[in-house]
Amino acid sequence: MSTDQTNAVVLQRIEVAPGLIILRVAPDEWELSEFVPGQFAVLGLPPSAPRCRACDPCEPDEESRPDKLIKRAYSIASASHWKQYMEFYITLVRSGALTPRLFALDVGDRLWLGQKFTGSFTLDPVPEGKRVILMATGTGLAPYMSMMRTLLHDQSHEYVVIHGARHSWDLGYRSELSTMDRLSDKFIYIPSITRPAEETVPWTGLTGYLQNLWQDGSFAEIIGARPTPDDTHIFLCGNPSMIEAIMGILEGEGFTEHKRRSPGTIHVEKYW
Repeated sequence: MSTDQTNAVVLQRIEVAPGLIILRVAPDEWELSEFVPGQFAVLGLPPSAPRCRACDPCEPDEESRPDKLIKRAYSIASASHWKQYMEFYITLVRSGALTPRLFALDVGDRLWLGQKFTGSFTLDPVPEGKRVILMATGTGLAPYMSMMRTLLHDQSHEYVVIHGARHSWDLGYRSELSTMDRLSDKFIYIPSITRPAEETVPWTGLTGYLQNLWQDGSFAEIIGARPTPDDTHIFLCGNPSMIEAIMGILEGEGFTEHKRRSPGTIHVEKYW
């Protein structure tokens, strides 16, 4: 691969499960700038970069402009004060243009990392003293990892991370989040899976779709109270169908979507 357009290198590649990786990317002879936890960066590779084996063939137009990088935005999972590298939690889109190429990368391979980090999916709008529920499916967990790695020591909020996946092995960062739960009295981690029958070891945690677990009170029981718009801000990140379903439920309970000109208590980031 030509290095003309690349400015970063893969420092570490961790395979979480088939189709799920954690990619640590280090800048090459430049320094990472500050960002706010919850923001995203842009990764890029040239069309000439190889695709992984477990993917669909590339579209003909992907390679029609070999000089034009294929770029996509990815939420940053690393803490904002980490300067050695940036971490990304990525799922394989077999028909995609970029993720099959990212999955083909190994330690030492080069890629492009945008030097400007942006996005408004942050904790900035949340007033001090409010409970913060961070709800995600799949790799929608990434921005919450940046938030917790940076701000868990901050005593201005009580945090709850709710993560849904198909299987237990798809629950990325489960060990780290469980450790946070044990060490902090202001943090609760709630994992849930939707296919418990496929587990090799019996799953003893919550099962089902996040919207159903919200409705039946399973989350409220673990949290110790039913969240209300007066005491809680809720962040939603991941599958649009999950977001749409939960937003419908929350709006019926008095929560409102946060917008720049009309502050609310639901904060949304869609991954598709």
